[in-house]
Amino acid sequence: MENNKNNQSNEIGPPSNGMENETQLKQKNNYLLPASIFLSTVIIAAAVFYVNNGGGNSQANILNSNNKSEENLEGLVLPPNGVELPIRWEDLGVRMIKSGVIDADKIEALYAERGGLNEEMRRLLYSSDNGALTITQNNSSYILNLLWALGLGNRNEILDEGPMMNPRYGGAGKFASTGGWTLAKNDSMNHYSMHSFVVLSPEQQALVDRVSKNIYRPCCGNSVYFPDCNHGMAMLGLLELMAAQGVSEKEMYKAALIVNSYWFPDTYLAIAKYFGNRGINWNKVDAKIALGQEYSSASGYKRVLEEIEPQQIQGGGGCSV
Repeated sequence: MENNKNNQSNEIGPPSNGMENETQLKQKNNYLLPASIFLSTVIIAAAVFYVNNGGGNSQANILNSNNKSEENLEGLVLPPNGVELPIRWEDLGVRMIKSGVIDADKIEALYAERGGLNEEMRRLLYSSDNGALTITQNNSSYILNLLWALGLGNRNEILDEGPMMNPRYGGAGKFASTGGWTLAKNDSMNHYSMHSFVVLSPEQQALVDRVSKNIYRPCCGNSVYFPDCNHGMAMLGLLELMAAQGVSEKEMYKAALIVNSYWFPDTYLAIAKYFGNRGINWNKVDAKIALGQEYSSASGYKRVLEEIEPQQIQGGGGCSV
């Protein structure tokens, strides 16, 4: 019995029931608590650093990334500083006023309701020494009206012999592009294909014919060769001007895509997103393909929208002045 007691008193280790005594537990906790606090601080700091530096897949990061991507796309499709078109405007505004296809009093009155003509607008209308024409989001509707007047009034085979003159439509004056032009002196049809603002050679006319048949707009299903609305008539005027000034066919398509994009911003942001989803950057898209019936016509655009959502920015102009 004595030996057993001595052996028990000399044993080193926890009591036989496996529980630490109160003093030992307090000492251990005193060591562990600061270590736990330090470790938690390190973990939290690391997490904050990770998130602030773009880590993680938080909803905020995803939204910011999407917003930035859409801003970059808008900058490609609609450059904020505008785009200089490969044409010289020169004295076309003066000549169209002189001919009566533009009535100066009427256009002044129209834009007085919209804040008035600014310096740039007046220069394009009244100056004889204009250089290159630059289109922006701010002036796109004004450029549309100037080119509309040009396309309507300039003598061209497309107006004289094309679909506009098909008897089934009851006369060329019944379209939005003709009857809708209310800024001329007297009736708009008095100026339909009547003036020699831009004279084309046979080769240049053939170029306009060919290109016009490949350019569509999403407000309707017709090509520029059938310019039954203001956008089609305005684009015809632009094509005539580019052909007369020696612009190549490839550059004509590129300029037409830029102009259409400013006239229909929602449409072409959507089309650009459509191509982007297929790994094709907007800068690499063939302008002729993008302007074709498959994408730029009303039916083509509808097909595009079946796959992507249209971008929410200001809409394009309607088919009136």
